[in-house]
Amino acid sequence: MRGSCRPRATQDWTVCMTNCPTLIVTVGLPARGKTYISKKLTRYLNWIGVPTKEFNVGQYRRECVKIYKSFEFFHPDNEEGLKIRRQCALTALSDVCQYLTVEGGQVAVFDATNTTRERRWTITRFAEQNGFKVFFVESVCEDPDVIAENIVQVKLGSPDYIDCNTEQVIEDFMKRIKCYENSYQPLDEVLDRDLSYIKIMDVGRRYLVNRVLDHIQSRIVYYLMNIHITPRSIYLCRHGESDLNVKGRIGGDSGLSGRGKEFAKCLGKFIQEQNIKNLKVWTSQMKRTIQTAEAVAVPYEQWKALNEIDAGVCEEMTYEEIQVHFPVEFSLRDQDKYRYRYPKGESYEDLVQRLEPVIMELERQENVLVICHQAVMRCLLAYFLDKSAEELPYLKCPLHTVLKLTPVAYGCKVESVWLNVEAVNTHRDRPENVDISRMPEEALFTVPAHQ
Repeated sequence: MRGSCRPRATQDWTVCMTNCPTLIVTVGLPARGKTYISKKLTRYLNWIGVPTKEFNVGQYRRECVKIYKSFEFFHPDNEEGLKIRRQCALTALSDVCQYLTVEGGQVAVFDATNTTRERRWTITRFAEQNGFKVFFVESVCEDPDVIAENIVQVKLGSPDYIDCNTEQVIEDFMKRIKCYENSYQPLDEVLDRDLSYIKIMDVGRRYLVNRVLDHIQSRIVYYLMNIHITPRSIYLCRHGESDLNVKGRIGGDSGLSGRGKEFAKCLGKFIQEQNIKNLKVWTSQMKRTIQTAEAVAVPYEQWKALNEIDAGVCEEMTYEEIQVHFPVEFSLRDQDKYRYRYPKGESYEDLVQRLEPVIMELERQENVLVICHQAVMRCLLAYFLDKSAEELPYLKCPLHTVLKLTPVAYGCKVESVWLNVEAVNTHRDRPENVDISRMPEEALFTVPAHQ
């Protein structure tokens, strides 16, 4: 394979976490969670601000061969199948090159089996020719129950198996795995000692890490060593309505309003009815979340990282007051709400960095209830739902509503439960006119009603 992409011109480089583009390459037999890992890793890196894209070779194959017939397509003696699969891998690598050299991507995830040393050498040569670092992620699993569960969870919904019953899917896919087993060459501590990689064994029971070369690789390793596949749910909600919410004032550290206290009692009842095993409850260090948790009547842990976004000089002001005293700042925030930083305060971008340890711990835990704040909840929700930086600051997180997030296959199921206690609306849509010269009434058009 010859390097076919031009290197980035010097002027194309931007300040980023990677000193050169990184190619993450999955390794492992089918049904070992490679795509699960690829999707989660892509979502995490994008969330922390590292432009990342996943390239799934199976998807390229499905676009090339519209109708999948059986496992025989993957048989090592099937020359036509082998030719198609090789071409799909080359096309995917070409797209990787385009993404990392032309489109400004920093990390590409090449999701395929890559089970032979020859294939991995080819990818390594391709990366060297184009100036990319390579980091391999191998998933090894021998537990037949885990493999069978993965087939049922993921492959039943695959386009390959439309109109097939569970038994047919399992039988065909097990035969597909057999097609790879004889030629599979796992990463080897001696033969592959010069490669950078993490080997994940039996869904995270053990890890082997080799030659971590830079900051981004260490972040990847740390993340992969914290995720798990244990079934669980994460409950996100804001504190009960506060006195400052009622007045339309942002930030501050006020206590709950009468309706906020009523919500807290309803939340306690709701959580009790859920009968959640080993539930952990986290709050911020602010009064309104602590008062809400007290009414839930379970032990809770306070996180400073969960405190609401710091509005700096605008703390405890209404939007109307901000428009009067800081009209330029008000407009600048509307122009780029994610990156805008309040004077002497924080931006959503800052908040995401502050919340990374919370996300990491949420990945480690099982059932957790997080009682937090509007901006904080938006950041957490954006991570789980794979929302962009542009979407994140406008996600709707109303008061007195619990979001139940349940990880499924490659995504997250969301259930929204309103606990039937009225509350003021604190959501402000982005106004159409964000120009600094706009009239005050245009700037305040989307501000919700308050006292």
